[in-house]
Amino acid sequence: MSAETVPAAGAWFRVESGSAASAARRAAERLGGQLGLGANRVAELAIVTAELTSNLVKHAQEGVLLLRPVRADGEAGVELVAVDSGPGMADLTVSSRDGHSTTGTLGIGLGAIARQATWFDAWSRVGKGTVTTVQVWPKGVPAPSIWSAGLSRPITGEQISGDGYAVRVAEGRHQTLVCDGLGHGPLAGAAADAALAAFRSAPAVPPAAVVQHLHRSMSHTRGAAVAVAELDPAAGLLRYAGIGNIAGVVLGPDDGRKGLVSLPGIAGHQRPVIREYDYPFPAGATLVMHSDGVVDRWRIEDYPGLTGRSPLVVAATLLRDAGIRRDDACVLVARTPA
Repeated sequence: MSAETVPAAGAWFRVESGSAASAARRAAERLGGQLGLGANRVAELAIVTAELTSNLVKHAQEGVLLLRPVRADGEAGVELVAVDSGPGMADLTVSSRDGHSTTGTLGIGLGAIARQATWFDAWSRVGKGTVTTVQVWPKGVPAPSIWSAGLSRPITGEQISGDGYAVRVAEGRHQTLVCDGLGHGPLAGAAADAALAAFRSAPAVPPAAVVQHLHRSMSHTRGAAVAVAELDPAAGLLRYAGIGNIAGVVLGPDDGRKGLVSLPGIAGHQRPVIREYDYPFPAGATLVMHSDGVVDRWRIEDYPGLTGRSPLVVAATLLRDAGIRRDDACVLVARTPA
């Protein structure tokens, strides 16, 4: 990925060498400048990116970095997600202290990242690897509350993903979408883009009606699998409607797992049956939605403490371990809005 190119959806960098780390740092600096972070903040962003990529080069196996812009309340910042399948860390708190090192270096990496970042979260386990997530906003701008987060990745060899996700708050309705355009490449991407645009412009109605709106809006595309969820904290419910092979799971506060129902069909084609289902969604529950590019055999019990991390860390960890390279892949994670 060129340092000149960071699309709105973000750019994935495979970081296995010093040259790849330098390319990612230059891309971060350029993006920070384009977003108006200011010279001092861009310099701090460069430090964060250099530390993240240095860790990937030194410690990681299959280390990758996602760089993308984030926006909220009229402000813009930069988000970085570093993912690896390396040896992992037994205690992130200890590893974040200045002076702690496993390679004979100064050991200031994670501590420097946490100090320079506006927001920082991570999860690691010995033998599983590490996920580190960072947001850098302009000085004095706090990071927004994160009730949901998603990641998508194209099939190996493609630049465009046919999988997508979106979230919105429409007249108090907190809704999420995951979609999977049929096939791969530009035509699948066009179907996903149509679903995302229709979701953002849909009226503030329950999930089944939103899915119906998506279906009508996608008739000019090759079609897609889609699912829409709505989190209702006041009622302690999650409302869900899906067509096609989008997986939905509710993880209870005790890590119990409940699968959500999507019906057969293709949004944009034929006349699919659309039904909405209600599920208990108590405080502390987590919603996970993903395309079929993520295998559904993952077990949250294999990730002690992960549900206590941010939605972005959860999504990145599941995409790393359950995403398959021979398909587009997408994961979205949401919790009861504060």
